[in-house]
Amino acid sequence: MPDTRFAGLAAEAESLRPSTVALRREIHRHPELGLHLPRTREAIQRALADLPLEITVGKATSSVTAVLRGALPGPAVLLRGDMDALPLREDTGLEFGSEVEGAMHACGHDLHVAMLASAARLLAARAGELAGSVVFMFQPGEEGFHGARHMIHEGVLEAAGDRVDRAFALHVHGNMPAGHLRTRPGPIMAAADTFSVRVVGKGGHGSAPHHAIDPVPAAAAMVGALQTLITRRVGVFDPAVLSVTRIAAGTTTNIIPETAELEGTFRTLSEDTRALVRSELPKVCEAVGAAHGCRVHVDIEPGYPVTVNDPMETGRVLGLAEQVLGFDRTGVMPDPIMGAEDFSYVLQRVPGTFAFLGACPPGLDPEQAPSNHSNRIVHDEGALPAGVALYAAFALDALRPAGPALAG
Repeated sequence: MPDTRFAGLAAEAESLRPSTVALRREIHRHPELGLHLPRTREAIQRALADLPLEITVGKATSSVTAVLRGALPGPAVLLRGDMDALPLREDTGLEFGSEVEGAMHACGHDLHVAMLASAARLLAARAGELAGSVVFMFQPGEEGFHGARHMIHEGVLEAAGDRVDRAFALHVHGNMPAGHLRTRPGPIMAAADTFSVRVVGKGGHGSAPHHAIDPVPAAAAMVGALQTLITRRVGVFDPAVLSVTRIAAGTTTNIIPETAELEGTFRTLSEDTRALVRSELPKVCEAVGAAHGCRVHVDIEPGYPVTVNDPMETGRVLGLAEQVLGFDRTGVMPDPIMGAEDFSYVLQRVPGTFAFLGACPPGLDPEQAPSNHSNRIVHDEGALPAGVALYAAFALDALRPAGPALAG
């Protein structure tokens, strides 16, 4: 039976569309990168200024944490929206396109901020229905800067007093129909680590390689050996992806260089496989280098952990989405995505769910449309009310009073 508390939620979210769109476009015009986003933070604070929220800003970053207290005591839940843009020149032709050269909201974080701010407004109007608190986590530095970890260190999980006991985040997806939700229990996004390899030989003349120790064939052999590591040491049911994305050596045609360099990334869906690849990668490169008479230096830079959805919370989100969006707009992803996400740090500590919200513009084939991180990506603003309603539904469901809800 449909939950009557959600009957008017979509309409309320739709009524907030003008302000949601306005905030999204303001942020889209003025994208900021990394952990320090002063203009974005000011826009968020202005959007929340008239609401009954306890607002704090980060010390190490430009984060914003806002707490809404319900009418009754109870637990706390967390809703996250990330804030930062990408170092990319925008080529969309939008009239509200980026005004900052070399920066663009190509991953939809501008939509995330706008949806979360409007969800705060919607929930503030329904505070009488909440038994507990909602923590709104406006997070900088998702694009490789570990912003969630900084906010956790500064206490976002305890912002309401006791630690939050559930968490939810949405991410728009340019290759899904607008307003559709997809998620899955268990791993939904991969861990992402990077590696760099420096191969040291002995330089010499290109005409006399026997008088040199050439690092180039050693480096080339490592590329193949690393792929063999993945296919022969990693189980197919707990996969890994490894890509050598940069290889460099030499300065001209008649000089054998002294050094060669490799760089790349590997993605894994469990901490066991991640640990295996991190352990074996240096051994493979060092052994190949030794066979060529080269010295090898390997550095592995840890990235985000695996993003793992709690099965119970994920089932709850799917059920909420069916009520708010409709059964035909809700589905389970068959496979994880090998991209990475720093909401993983939150889900390591709190049961919760990360879900994708479709934002492909109408008239485009989702399979062919530009994807997130493309300089030509356009996200459909028609998806914004769906995200607002989903954020609000998650909090309303998690903080339902034990008895009849109080009047607003």
